[in-house]
Amino acid sequence: MTSLLSEAFEKASRLPETLQDALAKELIAEIEGEVQWDETLSKSQELLDKMADKALQDYEDGKTHPLGFDEL
Repeated sequence: MTSLLSEAFEKASRLPETLQDALAKELIAEIEGEVQWDETLSKSQELLDKMADKALQDYEDGKTHPLGFDEL
């Protein structure tokens, strides 16, 4: 644990119990969100690579054409 996180926990321990619980819920939700985001990104990399390869192949095969903002 970093010294900053340790300091934050020390200060939080002085708060009323209801505020400690609210802070803990927020922190847990944030951590779970970060874990979920990391898992989502790690699982999507292979799909993103395949999509990029297909887009490049379509470009090389002349199946694409430039679009301006008004054409999107």
